[in-house]
Amino acid sequence: MAAGVLSISAIALLSATVSAEEETDENREESLRETTYLMVSDEPILSVPDVFPQQFTYDSVVDIDYPEGGVKGIFLTGGSATGESMNQLTDLLNTTELNSMVIDVKDDDGTMVMDLDSDHEYVQQFTRNYVDAEALMHHLEENDIYPIARIVVFKDSRLANERPDLSFTDENGEVWSNNVGASFLNPYEREVWEYNVEVAKQAAALGFQDIQFDYVRFPEGFGSMDEQLTYSRGDYGESSSDNVQQRVDAVTDFIAYARKELEPYGVDLSVDIFGYAALVQEEPNIGQSFTRISENVDVISSMIYPSHWGPGNLGIARPDLEPYNLVYNYMDVENEVLAELGEDRPRSRPWIQDFTASYLGAGNYMQYGDHEVSEQIRALHEQGVEEFLLWNAASNYSEGATFDFND
Repeated sequence: MAAGVLSISAIALLSATVSAEEETDENREESLRETTYLMVSDEPILSVPDVFPQQFTYDSVVDIDYPEGGVKGIFLTGGSATGESMNQLTDLLNTTELNSMVIDVKDDDGTMVMDLDSDHEYVQQFTRNYVDAEALMHHLEENDIYPIARIVVFKDSRLANERPDLSFTDENGEVWSNNVGASFLNPYEREVWEYNVEVAKQAAALGFQDIQFDYVRFPEGFGSMDEQLTYSRGDYGESSSDNVQQRVDAVTDFIAYARKELEPYGVDLSVDIFGYAALVQEEPNIGQSFTRISENVDVISSMIYPSHWGPGNLGIARPDLEPYNLVYNYMDVENEVLAELGEDRPRSRPWIQDFTASYLGAGNYMQYGDHEVSEQIRALHEQGVEEFLLWNAASNYSEGATFDFND
């Protein structure tokens, strides 16, 4: 029985007990026997139930079906989701097997790129109306493009600097930032969870069918500096677990919380995760456990760009030079891990590379284009994975790649 029902029943039965003073002794005895089994829940009456009735789910104003052949998508910045850039990318989808767009809603520095119609103080403060949300959703609906909202969660310089108590500070009391000047929010803080889920709820209300969380983790290398920085551990401060397990618990618990809160909106929940996380039980520095995250999402999106693997990883000397082999070898690992979850396994929708990683230096990279993108997709297909997302930070994509190997 739901917590709300128990609480309401308690009120009704207690009222009946008060009025029983006018009853006979026999009736009073019967009344007392009835209340002997009363259980009062301390859960809030308006909490989201474990199983949400389908008839009470949020009804989106946008009607866009899940792609029949699975999601085959591209990433768009806020700037690319409007004007001529949007028109060109729409033409790309209308003339290829591509069918979906992952669009920044809350970007890498914590900016909301469109009006989310939220009452939350910080959501309003950090909103920049780069994109007309209503026009965007109608455009996607007209072109039958499946919309996925990218929400960058814990990497958030805007809120971190506004609220240092929700971030990490150094020995001088300054908000910590990494080597490129980015600051992170503290995954232990419940207020941070609520803030990002509020963004997700409003994105769902706009009509996005899939909420994709990115940077659901602690900063890279956090394990080497966690004792030097000042920050709250929230409810995890009383835990007997070590620092590594506390980080894993916080990240996993956030995702489970978000999934439950988003259930009334009828959206899928997906999470971006380092491909490396599938190779280890849990990534100790950043708090990502591939298995535990997979248990709490509808879609797992591993970032398996060949350029992001070191020499020798997955049996390949220079991974960026072998896109097909890298993706194929990786999927051997991921398929095995997901198979252990049985029917509860999420869909696999990896991020693959459509950019050139010249920063790797001569001899360690090559120019990526139609052929290299096609080879990654072919490897996924041969491993039984038909969904994928193309990443290019500037939203410039290879137009001649082969996206469908089912024929």
